[in-house]
Amino acid sequence: MNVKRPQDIPNADYREALLSLLYQLADDDFILAYRGSEWLGLAPHIEEDVAFSSINQDTMGHATMFYQLLEELGEGDQDHLAHGRKAAERRNAILLEEVNGPGNYMEEPRYDWAFAVVRHYFYSVAKKVRIDALKNSSYEPLAEMAVKINTELYYHLLHWKTWFIQLMNAGGEARERMKKAMERVLGEFGGVLTLGPRGKEMSLMALIEGEESLTKRWELALEPVFRSCQLSFPPIVGMKKGNGRLGEHTPELDTALSTLSEVYQTNPAASW
Repeated sequence: MNVKRPQDIPNADYREALLSLLYQLADDDFILAYRGSEWLGLAPHIEEDVAFSSINQDTMGHATMFYQLLEELGEGDQDHLAHGRKAAERRNAILLEEVNGPGNYMEEPRYDWAFAVVRHYFYSVAKKVRIDALKNSSYEPLAEMAVKINTELYYHLLHWKTWFIQLMNAGGEARERMKKAMERVLGEFGGVLTLGPRGKEMSLMALIEGEESLTKRWELALEPVFRSCQLSFPPIVGMKKGNGRLGEHTPELDTALSTLSEVYQTNPAASW
């Protein structure tokens, strides 16, 4: 099966599985790029501020590309898909919507850099695994997009891997904070790894590899890094707060969407 254009989609089941996958990909990147952007001016040093901002810009660009595919499939204007949908309509993993730490960007932000490093590193590994699989997707526009995204993603992954290893191997308080952050991230990371209720259909229709295969490849990518940092393996992942693929979310997402969409809501008909 090789579907080249929206009009070539063979049946309703294929379309629904494809839409489900695209919403996950878009919403994951969209909300994590926002959480990353909240570190602007607060990163550990100026070089990291620049690097992190660049990564967030890339990630938001990837979300836009996925929303564009959804628009081409008749799901509505991409600006509305990004800014006009309510929290219950979102399909991002709950882990990615969680706040960076106590306070907020404008008032006493006491963000957790260890949490940021672990969340972004583990997510980047999972995203790389998915993007590699999507290069062989039966939906050709998605396969072509994966090739474009892959180049930028390589540098994102290298960036966060470097931070992860350096902080873990630093010992003392740095290592303890990283281990605590890792427990928190892994407690919800099942929500990132799941493909949702249509996961089996996605695999059968060759849209993407199966969930079990993708999870195993994520583990294999992390294993040598865990070993080098003397961490126990394999990691135990969970989904404690709910399944974002089913539209289950926390109040933190409502707050984030309110901020993200404030300008859009003033004039939804404008071109953003």
